Amino acid sequence: MLLGPALDLLAARRVVFVGGKGGVGKTSVAAALALGRARAGARVLLVSTDPAHNLGHLWDRPVGDEPVRLAESSGAGETGGHVDGLEIDPDRTVAQHLSAVSATMRRLLPERMHGPAARHLDLARQAPGTHESAVLERIAEAVQLGDASYDLVVFDTAPSGHTLRLLALPEQLTSWTETLLANRDRSERFGAALRGLGGDEEPDRDAELRRILLRRRDRFARLREVVTDPAQSAFVLVLTAEPLPIAETLEVQEKLTGLGVEVTALVANRRSPADAGELLAQRRKQEDAHLARLRDRLPDVPLLDVPLLPGDLVGPEALATLADHLGNASA
Repeated sequence: MLLGPALDLLAARRVVFVGGKGGVGKTSVAAALALGRARAGARVLLVSTDPAHNLGHLWDRPVGDEPVRLAESSGAGETGGHVDGLEIDPDRTVAQHLSAVSATMRRLLPERMHGPAARHLDLARQAPGTHESAVLERIAEAVQLGDASYDLVVFDTAPSGHTLRLLALPEQLTSWTETLLANRDRSERFGAALRGLGGDEEPDRDAELRRILLRRRDRFARLREVVTDPAQSAFVLVLTAEPLPIAETLEVQEKLTGLGVEVTALVANRRSPADAGELLAQRRKQEDAHLARLRDRLPDVPLLDVPLLPGDLVGPEALATLADHLGNASA
């Protein structure tokens, strides 16, 4: 297997989230992890949730809102592994989401309510939280797709604050849907009473709405289950050995713990060499001091060193080099 001892702990996981402060190399590390697993024979789906997508630039090929093959390997196993990639398009996701909601509302609501419902959806398109909930739907779909067709799903996430908001949503939306279901139960009991008195309540409409709400609840509950189960998922925080990224890493780790999400590993990216001149040697000493403080605060989380690499990190060959360094890194 390509991955070394420090990253073997990721090998049994079905889902890996790669997060951290903007500009620290999350996309590169996520792609290298995906490629490393593919070279070991796994089928990997690499998903970017960052609105400022970089997968296409990194792999030097177009990547869109549907899976596209990025790399194939004749590695271990009866068949070679591969990496498929997709970049979640928030605007397209919202449009598809609202279109589906609109079609459902036209089926379920009386005709007199179609106009007000359409106006409500137009307002909802730009409402706070609409993009986040739609993107979360796609994340949940990607996890389901991973269960059916892949060995691993790697999420290249948006900068930390956005990711934390997303990870808090499954529980909130599950609770919200549970409330809607409870309200529907009361409505159905009232409808049954009306039908007993000769009312015209439509049981088929209620049953369809209940199925939609149950499917939504179960999807978010499954996502919540996966994200908070360290046997199924891992969360890797990428940082550079500088004060601000380390401070944000500590803050994110604390908030993730509060959400019930365990940080599996830390990756200190672009480490300065100690033997390439006085300037870089001094910088390396500063980095060592910063990372020592991080180890003191999080002694039980593996911290992996990845060196500063020459050249532009673009294309499968460069990512394979980074994957090798991740595979050889030790905590």
